[in-house]
Parts: sequence; structure tokens; C-alpha cells
Amino acid sequence: MFQYLAADGGQGATNIWQLIWPFLLMFAVFYFLLIRPQQKKQKQRTAMLNQIKKGDKITTIGGLHGTVMELNDDTVVIRVNDTTKMTFERSAVNTIISSAPSASEQ
Repeated sequence: MFQYLAADGGQGATNIWQLIWPFLLMFAVFYFLLIRPQQKKQKQRTAMLNQIKKGDKITTIGGLHGTVMELNDDTVVIRVNDTTKMTFERSAVNTIISSAPSASEQ
């Protein structure tokens, strides 16, 4: 048995790398085409959600437009019209349409 392993000239190790190489290549392709862009997009969304402030005009994931009236750690209260205020999870905000001027800009 040992003579057989020595007689193949180390081809067993080469065959293992030939099997592993395509999997490594596929993982690299998936990482650069799928995983990395998704992580970048998630970072941008988290930054956008952290930048919401009172007075911003926003759109929710459901398509509701409104102005931010109150902010908590997890919730956002938006004014839809003159009398209606609605409370949403902060993660339900889809986009900031226009940002309210900050105190330093006024």
C-alpha cells in the first residue's frame, strides 16, 4: 500500500487542488458580484436611516409620503397631512426626499 502511494509521484495532492480550485474561483466571483455590493448597499441604508432628522420629507417602503415630526431610537412619527400623524418603524423609511435645514445652516 505504501509503495503505491509513493509510486504515483505526488499526484494525489495535485488532484485535490484541481478539485478545490473551481470552488475557490466560484466563491470569489460570488463575493465580488453578490456579497460585497449587498454589504455596501446595507451600509448606505444604515447611514441614511441614522441621518433622518425632524423636518425631513420621507417616503416609506409602502409609498406613504410625509414629514418627520418625532424621532426615537426605533420609531419615526410622520405627519401625512395637517391632522394625521402616523408612527412607523425607522426601518420602514425608504428614502429621504428632501432634508430639513440643520441648525447650523439656518
